[in-house]
Amino acid sequence: MKKFLAEAVGTFVLVFLGTGAIVLNDLSDGQLSHLGVSLSFGLAVTIMIYAFARTSGAHINPAVSLAFWANKQLERKLVLPYLLAQTTGAILASLLLSLVAPQHPTLGATLPQTSIGNAIAIEFGMSFLLMFWILYVSNRGSGSLHLAAISIGIVVALEAYFGGPFTGASMNPARSLGPALVSGNLDSLWIYFIAPISGMLFAVLISKMKSNRLNTPPTHPK
Repeated sequence: MKKFLAEAVGTFVLVFLGTGAIVLNDLSDGQLSHLGVSLSFGLAVTIMIYAFARTSGAHINPAVSLAFWANKQLERKLVLPYLLAQTTGAILASLLLSLVAPQHPTLGATLPQTSIGNAIAIEFGMSFLLMFWILYVSNRGSGSLHLAAISIGIVVALEAYFGGPFTGASMNPARSLGPALVSGNLDSLWIYFIAPISGMLFAVLISKMKSNRLNTPPTHPK
């Protein structure tokens, strides 16, 4: 139960602070700035990793949980409860934000500002890079908490800064589901399920291929 509560709370904080920054920036005529929004997402991720990494792994992202399961780093019996906890936390965060800012039309929903093909490619690529880095730091051992928290937060902030104007820089189905469901902006939601999940699963595949290649003993000509 502690694991599931950690995932729910972690995702709640990420979505509330991240999308809340978007809403605040919109309602204040850009005073927070796009950079400020990007840093809000990155810092939220960093804080939640520090808070919950040793409890649940601080996935706070269904695509990350699915990727860890595919990489045999998450038990199958935990996958569905993790996904339910994460989506519940995201929806509750958006419901609270709708009470705080009922006048905002999207509540920070991820809406593509480019073609569907470009949006899928951008989300796939950013999700791939994020998960590839997560896999790298997650294999550094128990002493890597500081590296994981800070570096993953930086990656999230950089990708939010780069991809935000094009797709909203989701990389996270739960982050997209919460505001889309509460605000009713569901038309493009499928992009933010397919692209992040496939991008992160592809990162697992590439990581395994890289690991297998490094572990293959060299052959010597006779």
